[in-house]
Amino acid sequence: MAKTRANWTAESWKDSELLECAMVVPENDDTASFTFRAPSGAWFDYQPGQFITLDLPVDPKNVPGGNVQRTYTISSSPSRPLSITVTVKAQAGSIGTRWMLDHLKPGVKIKAYGPNGIFTSHKHPAKKYLFISAGSGITPMMSMTTWAWDSGQMPDIVFVHAARRPSEIIFRERLEQFANRVPGLQLRFTVEEADPFRVWPGYKGRLSQIMLGLMAPDYLEREVFCCGPEPFMQAVRDMLNALGFDMNHYHQESFGLAVATEAEKPALTDVVPSEAGASISFTASGVTAPCTETDTVLAVAKRSGLNIPSGCTFGLCGTCKVKKTAGEVHMVHNGGISDEDVAEGFILACCSHPMGAISVEV
Repeated sequence: MAKTRANWTAESWKDSELLECAMVVPENDDTASFTFRAPSGAWFDYQPGQFITLDLPVDPKNVPGGNVQRTYTISSSPSRPLSITVTVKAQAGSIGTRWMLDHLKPGVKIKAYGPNGIFTSHKHPAKKYLFISAGSGITPMMSMTTWAWDSGQMPDIVFVHAARRPSEIIFRERLEQFANRVPGLQLRFTVEEADPFRVWPGYKGRLSQIMLGLMAPDYLEREVFCCGPEPFMQAVRDMLNALGFDMNHYHQESFGLAVATEAEKPALTDVVPSEAGASISFTASGVTAPCTETDTVLAVAKRSGLNIPSGCTFGLCGTCKVKKTAGEVHMVHNGGISDEDVAEGFILACCSHPMGAISVEV
């Protein structure tokens, strides 16, 4: 006999009990949401943004012993405690996630551990949030946003998400339904390219400082949560550091490395220009000028009476591109230079800070 809401128990699920897959919802290519329930009827108690570890019985031809443990952020909200959902996206070479997409069906029971994790808005209550995610890094943000919606007290949330195409924005329709009904949720999507034969009125291109300033002009006042691939999160941290954001209000979770406790939290070793001494040798002019790491190459050149053509001064137009021949710089640009140019030693003078002694062809 199926249980009704009236006779479900109020006990919390313990990871000694197997989870039973109750529903599978395809999201887009190689992405699906798997909803689980506890056969005993136990409820799920966790904090939005936390993760769960699944013990997956994959093909023993792929893994000795046949089982792998994979960690997935919970995309559902504890405000809906009768079930728990993870949303997974298969990457190249995926084993556990590939098995889930190919074999995990309703009725299948699997072992799970958790929930765990410190990446949650519950630990950092604020009136204003800025959620920044890319790809499947959207899952903890979806959990936290759903919690805010269900609480009936939706705070001020700017939800920024980056995807390859609009059709690959996971949860887009659900988020738009939320945003259509409350003023506190503002959605800001940016994509690398539009879908063929579909108009895209949103942002296009890599997330940049200028784009972030347009999406959330009051970003300095917000508690920031970020999740995505490591290079994406590094770029976000570089942007915020360059913009003077107080990084005590920045929190991140990689979908490649979920952190269970504060003790496991990796130290961030970002390069941040300081007042330490530096110098720039302008080799074509025979001028060497002392400066600090907080100075830009363009500012030092102007101060030295040298002319580097420039336009936007935001790292967007690329007019101030010069060749660096020695030393290291910290450059946070807004798309005005290609990766190929950077590999060849070119920098944008307007947004490059000398980290010690450097030489440029000016």
